[in-house]
Amino acid sequence: MMTAIDWWIIVIGALCASACALPGTLLVLRRMSLMGEAISHTVLPGIAIAFLVTGTRDPISMFIGAIVIGILTALFVHVIQTYGKVEIGASIGIVFTVLFAFGLILIRQALDHVHIDPDCVLYGSIEFAYFEQEDLFGYMVPRSFIINGAMLLVNALLLLLFYKEMKIASFDHALAKSQGFKPELMHYVLMTMTAVTAVAAFESVGSILVVAMFIVPPATAYLLTDRYWMLMVIAIIVACLSSVIGHLSAITVPTWFGFSGTVTSGAMAVATGALFVIAWICSPRHGLVALVVNRMVVKVKILKEDVLGILWRLEERDQHSLVKQQLQELLQSNKTMFAIAMFSLKKSGSVQSHAGIVQLTEDGRTQASSIIRTHRLWEVYLDKHFPQDTHQLHHSASRLEHVTTDAMQEKLGTATHDPHGSEVPQIKDE
Repeated sequence: MMTAIDWWIIVIGALCASACALPGTLLVLRRMSLMGEAISHTVLPGIAIAFLVTGTRDPISMFIGAIVIGILTALFVHVIQTYGKVEIGASIGIVFTVLFAFGLILIRQALDHVHIDPDCVLYGSIEFAYFEQEDLFGYMVPRSFIINGAMLLVNALLLLLFYKEMKIASFDHALAKSQGFKPELMHYVLMTMTAVTAVAAFESVGSILVVAMFIVPPATAYLLTDRYWMLMVIAIIVACLSSVIGHLSAITVPTWFGFSGTVTSGAMAVATGALFVIAWICSPRHGLVALVVNRMVVKVKILKEDVLGILWRLEERDQHSLVKQQLQELLQSNKTMFAIAMFSLKKSGSVQSHAGIVQLTEDGRTQASSIIRTHRLWEVYLDKHFPQDTHQLHHSASRLEHVTTDAMQEKLGTATHDPHGSEVPQIKDE
């Protein structure tokens, strides 16, 4: 049975995840995904320094200190990458480890008397966010709801305000600069958004979920669309689904194994990973299933063309048919793939088969003639420009004949015979 607290946890998680997913989308596009992780960890020295300066654990002071260090993290990464000639991943690694270690030293040596719960730092305390409430237009609501909701609103407004500038700067830095969009300024706007969002979310959900939401929802969306605005919409949807699935999993799945529950932030992070795996498998363009299907389609296409080529060559030698079993053995093909190829050829009317005997139809003969023509023209071209032995010449042409475009075909010329002396089939116009 879901309680009001459970619903607030889901809402806070969704707001936090969506706020992180918006700048995270641009970080993924710019190949800077780990910047979110770096900033979420380097806030530690900012918190420590804020305490040293003010002498109190005032949340506003620590919030400002963390934001300043977060922005400095982005600045240091940019400086090291630009002037140190170091690639972006290494730059992030250098700054992240040094600042995080510096923060640990400050905490250990100077702030032992300050209570910092490692579990809260890593996993967050989203389950308890409901109990810290503030007045909002006469209603008492969780403070995390206000903070993360405000961050989501600010991030959305900034991305709408700088929509064109951010879009062009993310894909083509030089073009953005030539059009006067100041890509460096857009970079620091994005880094500031990332830093402020990370710090705002850090208290309520912890670093694990912050890092996950900066990276995984945008990466999941990237598998599902190539449109810029849709990328952000899908990232937000994935972020919200992760919050719902994560919390429901945290309060139900452990009970199946005799446990009372688990950490909601961790479960939400796992949910983002599960959604990413589903997208990776099912994505219509970049998914595993699409990859397997596309490879199978290509293999069947090549096999069909090889069948037509073999039957045409047999006709060239006055043998107008071949037993299906012999054809499969000549092609050294898998039975299933061969059956699919033969079914497709028969369905399209390219070959006909009676009592296991296969032969070309008129349409199939036309297709086969084009394939053989391409093959033999490739042999002529390769023999002229890249001389090689006869066997290798045939092997190379056998591969190239399947990927020849019309533009490539025009450049192969109009030879009448291949290097072996065989006649090159001519197209009807000739």
